[in-house]
Amino acid sequence: MTNDLIKISWPLERLGEAFEALARKSKLARGSAYTPDSPAEATDDEALGQWIKSAANELNLEAEPVFSSYAELEELIRTGGPALLRLRVGEERRFLALLGWRRRKVFVLDPNLREQKVAPAIICSALREAIEVPLIPQLDRLLENVGVARRKRTRARQAILRERLSAVMLGGFWLLRLPPGINFARHLRRARAGRHLGALAAAHVVQYTLWLLAWFVVGRGALQGRLERSWLVAWALLLLTIIPLRLFTTWTQGALAIRVGGLLKQRLLYGALRFDPDQIRHQGSGQLLGRIMETEAVESLALSGGFQALLACIELSMAALVLGTGSGGWPHAGLLLIWAGVTLSIGWRYFRKRRRWTSERMDITNDLVERMVGHRTRLAQEPRERWHEIEDQSLEHYVGSSKGMDGTAIWLSALVPRGWLVIGLLGVAINFVRGTSSIAALAVAIGGILLAYSALRRLVGGISQLTDASIAWQQVAQIFHSADPKSSAKPASTLVNNIGGALKTGELLLDARDLMFRYSDRSEPVIKRCNLRIETGDKLLIEGPSGGGKSTLASLLVGLRPPDSGLLLLRGFDRPTLGDANWRRLVVSAPQFHENHVLSETFAFNLLMGRRWPAWASDLEECEEVCRELGLGELIDRMPAGLNQMVGETGWQLSHGERSRLYIARAILQHADLVLLDESFAALDPENLRRALTCVLNRTETLVVIAHP
Repeated sequence: MTNDLIKISWPLERLGEAFEALARKSKLARGSAYTPDSPAEATDDEALGQWIKSAANELNLEAEPVFSSYAELEELIRTGGPALLRLRVGEERRFLALLGWRRRKVFVLDPNLREQKVAPAIICSALREAIEVPLIPQLDRLLENVGVARRKRTRARQAILRERLSAVMLGGFWLLRLPPGINFARHLRRARAGRHLGALAAAHVVQYTLWLLAWFVVGRGALQGRLERSWLVAWALLLLTIIPLRLFTTWTQGALAIRVGGLLKQRLLYGALRFDPDQIRHQGSGQLLGRIMETEAVESLALSGGFQALLACIELSMAALVLGTGSGGWPHAGLLLIWAGVTLSIGWRYFRKRRRWTSERMDITNDLVERMVGHRTRLAQEPRERWHEIEDQSLEHYVGSSKGMDGTAIWLSALVPRGWLVIGLLGVAINFVRGTSSIAALAVAIGGILLAYSALRRLVGGISQLTDASIAWQQVAQIFHSADPKSSAKPASTLVNNIGGALKTGELLLDARDLMFRYSDRSEPVIKRCNLRIETGDKLLIEGPSGGGKSTLASLLVGLRPPDSGLLLLRGFDRPTLGDANWRRLVVSAPQFHENHVLSETFAFNLLMGRRWPAWASDLEECEEVCRELGLGELIDRMPAGLNQMVGETGWQLSHGERSRLYIARAILQHADLVLLDESFAALDPENLRRALTCVLNRTETLVVIAHP
């Protein structure tokens, strides 16, 4: 590692300052200056990663740990800024504050808050040094034995290292970015969407201006009865200039669509993951399916419709200018504006009818999906002659709405552009009959009419797409807004840095006082004046009848639901002070069987979902130990790929009991202060129950088990 690289890196004791400076310089953080405390007690990579995540949370940012293969390291450095990169200088840990890639160089923020240019190869060499150094003497001997010339050995060594270490994963990278749930306008500003949109509009204006000039040159020559070579050259140059502008507008439009579409997808995915569990339960599967289907429509229709509307507005402006210079003058241009207002009025009427039609269509779709899901129950409980009564009524309303919407759509798509041709020609007919306008003025007016016709057709298409996008947004808005931060409170720095410390046996871990919770569709509370005190080392069994509130209490303790009233403290702190991430890190649960899921991924991924991924070798070893203690050893031995075997719907199928033990192992492997198991042993036979219970008691310090009496 070069001394120059060490000079521009940050020591561990100044990591808090480096973090804050990097966030400010990259314009990720704003507001009053705040510097997180440096991680003096971060003795290993896991503790360091937890500190970085907590420091990012204090600055209202997100720090994503990233692993890169040896072969892809340089690409990560070029595209990964802003980011923190860990360097190892002997036993000392130092950090690079990576700003980003500009002008074929990587820019790094040094401890003096100056930007320094560094070649990516130098950073790659420093990061790869730890795994390359042990192999270099062996490779040098090999190259010497085979007779490779000295001047070629460096390149040969590098080629061998790339081939041999290409799949080796390297860690120590944390990418900084805005949280998905933050104000969406900040994401758009960060992506420079406004700048791209302004460039797109300006390029279109210039393009249409050149296009009109080209027509002016041709029209002038045609009306004069002769075309001079100079005018032909000017016409050709104008057309050639339009080509790069057209390419630029196409590229800019695509880049803007990709950036905004990616941000919208990220926001919707984050919102779906944070969707209120009660709303998910109360909404039918058909309604949820409809919401997810509409998310794609929002992105595609809103972007394409927005671009269409933008181009239509530019074309209408150009058409108005052309009409103003034609035989009809500015009254002719005013007539175009009036007709554009009529178009918007018809478009608003179309929007209202389209919204009503969509609502009835969604109701029919939701009802169909619900009936398909509950078809067996319907066969058993509903007489055959009454099966289609409700469907017939719904279809009748749907057909009526379809007729009204189609009639308005015909007016919008057919009457608006064609009606303008009639009105526009009437605007120049009087001057044409009187003979008061020149041929050139009449030609300009007709050209303006045709340009306005094209613009109105584009406007109609944009209105149709924006209408569909607006209606789809009504279905998607709830998912979008569920990504909003639930609380503005952030955990204190000293608390975050020390929250992982172990409690002594007998210390108070969780304290619940006078908890009350009521579901929104019920008048009586499910939990009323509940008091619970759990100390470190406790092993509790909660029994009760079905519907007694056992699972609801577990969801309150885990943090899935907030209590309506009462006080709930974990390690002496309430949930807003501790933060959602820390709360769920310290308290984990294995919910009831129907609320747990096996994803179509590897067995190891399903085990470590609540921990970290990609997994370290120590993680996989612990996974196998826990699984064998739970009686899953035979399953692992049967699977051809072991822990890397694909499981789930498209992979290896697990039995009911194997899934239950997978869920138990998933909770154990998170090393939480408190583990809650909600009826996790109900599907196990006596032998596997004994083994699973022994494993759980040995590997959890504080445990709550919920079961039927």
